[in-house]
Amino acid sequence: MTAPRLQQPDTAESAESVESVESQDWPVETFPSIGPLQRQVEQEALENYLRQQLAPSTARAYRSDWTVFQEWCRQRGLSPLPAEPETIALFLASQARDGLQISTLERRLAAIRLAHDVAGELLPTSHKLVRGALAGIARHHGRQVRPKTPALAAQVKAMVETIPDSLRGCRDRALLLLGFAGAFRRSELVAIRVEDLLLELDGVRVRLPRSKTDQEGRGAVVPVLRGKQACPVRALNTWLARAEITTGPVFVRFDRAGRIRPDQALSPQTVALIVKWYAFKAGFDPRLYAAHSLRRGFATQAAMNGATPYKLRAVTRQTLATLQQYIDDAEAFVEHAGRDML
Repeated sequence: MTAPRLQQPDTAESAESVESVESQDWPVETFPSIGPLQRQVEQEALENYLRQQLAPSTARAYRSDWTVFQEWCRQRGLSPLPAEPETIALFLASQARDGLQISTLERRLAAIRLAHDVAGELLPTSHKLVRGALAGIARHHGRQVRPKTPALAAQVKAMVETIPDSLRGCRDRALLLLGFAGAFRRSELVAIRVEDLLLELDGVRVRLPRSKTDQEGRGAVVPVLRGKQACPVRALNTWLARAEITTGPVFVRFDRAGRIRPDQALSPQTVALIVKWYAFKAGFDPRLYAAHSLRRGFATQAAMNGATPYKLRAVTRQTLATLQQYIDDAEAFVEHAGRDML
């Protein structure tokens, strides 16, 4: 099969308890009435906190999903808000017929539910007709999961070998190696700042203020081990030194003239394009690879190398149930039940 042609990715681009004060003889002026301006300020603060319930990427997806539903309703003369359960069920059926996966339909249903909740309307998404439609779609089409191919150590090394010794290539080499060795999500990679790095003898600790599974911002520290042939720490240090980056985002954009934009971090989408580009350069089918291939590749390779789930979790920050899937995949043919049968 002839590999598809690709263009190089455009990277321009404890609360303390409070004693009751009810019996105290406090002056009246200690508790002034709240004026309209103060109420407005507090209302704006509340709305801001409510908006931050969702990760930015989730909020963008919900806005897009709600726009799709509104347009679908407009074309058919139906009301999107409030929407009838039958309208939502028909929408789901139409979207499923168009080939959308069940995971996308579930997200669009969540967006419709949120819009009704915010507007103070009853939630038609809980109606048995809607739930029945979704269950039927899932049963008929199935929950097809098409995970990206894991980029194992050999594949990552092959990709890195194709990277030119240019400033942009220096960045891309550090991106691929750190992304693999730290099992980072693409959103985590682009959010890393120089201030989040702690260099040590055995490697570097990378502090993540927030991630996909840590929306409350408790933070996590990921240990990245030095390598022998393709060292992520050496590649990272080289990139920072050559680009003269001492603060701010680690992985930044280049403008169209090839100049570094030190204040502009790469987008998560660009990380995926970079992985696809170097997969293509290394002779792999780029359609099978994306940013998640690095994270999945580390977990799979570590499982193949005999890493325990607890050691794996220290890097990937995943549940033991999820990690067991990687281990099962890596050991699919080890001590197979059908060995020596035929």
